[in-house]
Amino acid sequence: MKIAVFTGASSGMGREFVRQIVREEKFDEIWVIARRVDRLESLKNEVDVPVRCLGLDLTRPESIESYKALLEELKPEVKVLVNASGYGKFGAFLDLGLEEQLGMVDLNSKALVAVTYVTAPYLGKGSKVYQVDSLSSFQPVPYIGVYGATKAFVLSFTRAVNAEWRHTGIKMMAVCPGWVKTEFFDTAVVDESVITYYNQFFTSEQVVKRALRDMKKGKDVSVCGWKIRAQVLLTKLLPHKLVMKIWLKQQNKK
Repeated sequence: MKIAVFTGASSGMGREFVRQIVREEKFDEIWVIARRVDRLESLKNEVDVPVRCLGLDLTRPESIESYKALLEELKPEVKVLVNASGYGKFGAFLDLGLEEQLGMVDLNSKALVAVTYVTAPYLGKGSKVYQVDSLSSFQPVPYIGVYGATKAFVLSFTRAVNAEWRHTGIKMMAVCPGWVKTEFFDTAVVDESVITYYNQFFTSEQVVKRALRDMKKGKDVSVCGWKIRAQVLLTKLLPHKLVMKIWLKQQNKK
């Protein structure tokens, strides 16, 4: 049985990955994972492939074990894995609660590693893994500090494992968009005075379309938009102390 697995499929980037990937490839079934089962169920009306809805909280070890057990029982061939679960909170480090900051670490980094690890035995030649990351992964980002750090972890992890798997025929890529118009901001922005400058917004459709194209080219990082790619280049060339100073000035932080 050939399948695709999508975490964070209830909305935003995860849901858009479902829409576009099922148009490009054929699967016997797709597995969609999120806490909001009702949102997952609605995907059945959007795609022409059987959908298995898994209502799991990936920050909980028992959810990872449940997913692992299902893989062991059915032994599918996982042709595509998309890790799109994650959330952010914008604010000064000490202004945000410890629980929500550790929650970002648990979901954005730990859960992504866990899902990748337990899925790996079912990947094979030609399989593709998309790790939904962020532009924040390329630099330290004051007032989005913990979120940015979790995404820096994802970038490093993804590129390293992709290199380890270079002879297996399995490709792994970090998808690192800038600002994207999704429900992410409903959770992230708790105080609109914290982040005031947004240089460019993209749609989920644009980001996913670019990611699919970059995967075909064999890239291990996908960045949507030439202006954003130029920004990434500058963050590599300039001292991060200067990059953070520019960021703070853009956000009117003195």
